[in-house]
Amino acid sequence: MIANYSKILVPMDGSKEAESALARAIELASEAGESGVLSILNVIDTRAFQNVASFDDTMVEAVSQETRRSLEKYKQQAIDAGIKNVDYLIEYGSPKTLIAKDVPNEVDADLIVIGATGLNAVERLVIGSVTEFVTRTAKVDVLVVREEA
Repeated sequence: MIANYSKILVPMDGSKEAESALARAIELASEAGESGVLSILNVIDTRAFQNVASFDDTMVEAVSQETRRSLEKYKQQAIDAGIKNVDYLIEYGSPKTLIAKDVPNEVDADLIVIGATGLNAVERLVIGSVTEFVTRTAKVDVLVVREEA
């Protein structure tokens, strides 16, 4: 028996894999009909700013504005595909914890649709894979989507 998912969370990072995940999440939300809710998430990893010597609030604001523009585009893509209940969230902090634990609880997600990692084996060893962490620790089902050829 195939589960019916109605509250779908899709994290976006601008990668091709994430865009493939969004396309699949839109399909699944469409299958849920009127009860389908799609939450599009972007996590701004504030740890990346800690190493910048000239770090200030204007840098975070610039990144936030660019993120908002991207998420508006993704939201419109879902609306154009017929999804009526679409929202987006911008969170700040550790992508792993926010995607795997905090945001799914916040939006009451029953499925996370996430792009497969674009990292190579060495990068995964050094910094870890967000996708791998999410699939291992999330309390809800996780669908990993590979970039379409």
